[in-house]
Amino acid sequence: MRNHLVVALAYDRLCTFEFGCVTELFALERPELGVDWYRFAVCASEPGPIRAAGGITVAAPYTLRLLDRADTIVIPGWRDTDELPPEPLLKKIRAAYERGARLCSICSGVFVLAAAGVLDGKTVTTHWRYADKLQQRYPHLRVQPDALYVDEGQIITSAGSAAGLDMLLHLVRRDHGSAIANRVAQRLVVPPHREGGQAQFVPRPMPQDEGGRLAKLMDWVRRHPALPHTLRSLAERAAMSPRTLQRQFHDATGMAPYEWLVRERVAIARELLEAPTPLPIARVAELAGFGSEESLRRHFRRIALTSPGAYRKKFGVQAEVQALG
Repeated sequence: MRNHLVVALAYDRLCTFEFGCVTELFALERPELGVDWYRFAVCASEPGPIRAAGGITVAAPYTLRLLDRADTIVIPGWRDTDELPPEPLLKKIRAAYERGARLCSICSGVFVLAAAGVLDGKTVTTHWRYADKLQQRYPHLRVQPDALYVDEGQIITSAGSAAGLDMLLHLVRRDHGSAIANRVAQRLVVPPHREGGQAQFVPRPMPQDEGGRLAKLMDWVRRHPALPHTLRSLAERAAMSPRTLQRQFHDATGMAPYEWLVRERVAIARELLEAPTPLPIARVAELAGFGSEESLRRHFRRIALTSPGAYRKKFGVQAEVQALG
């Protein structure tokens, strides 16, 4: 990640909040983290002046030529989903994709990537208001309408506004590990981790007593991941029927209880793999609640897109010490 350049795209009628999220996350210097933090710059997609929501005018110091050097490009919500982005911008996006740059979009910014032709055959997301339009206009995409963000490796797309911040923290977690991402989230005063598969919105409010029971259950499971949790045991602890628990989980997270539990256990495994004192993989599997190395490896690779050993090699404290030495 040394000298990794993140470039945010600015354009007329810029989405101020989403652009601000990108700037807040990547533009601030963070010497307290002790890692090679990102370099950050803003480029204009067209000649100025660039007007942003709220009556703000933005003076971007770079032109589209900066995209030729960007390692990560972030596109805030596009100004009009019915307006085709200018061809010079689309050409630069295609060139960046072909040379391996990471492309990220927030909300309707995915329409820029789709228009550039770099999303064909990929699974993506956007704000739920635009999901049907995106799918109809670009039938070669697989639109996941209720996800917070979707990570396809080189391309990461997110839903509207605050979900963009979740995606950006996910990028930090991918690049620097969960411990660093959690410290950045703490400084931002936001939850450290929301999985991309969580729902964009709760379809209906949960009754206060049931919502309180579900939140307490989740907190308790996080403190006791190694117990042999089942749907019936979780329902009994929450004083709900299994059917009610499944419904409440889906409404709150967009996931079934088992999938949520697996993802929580992977998050715990990540923290254990980053710990100063390396633990055997079998012990990590036990403490995180997977029961076996095989189960840990299977779920870890599915969710973290790498193996536990490779993750430790990249993000473990011993790896950092060796890199500094």
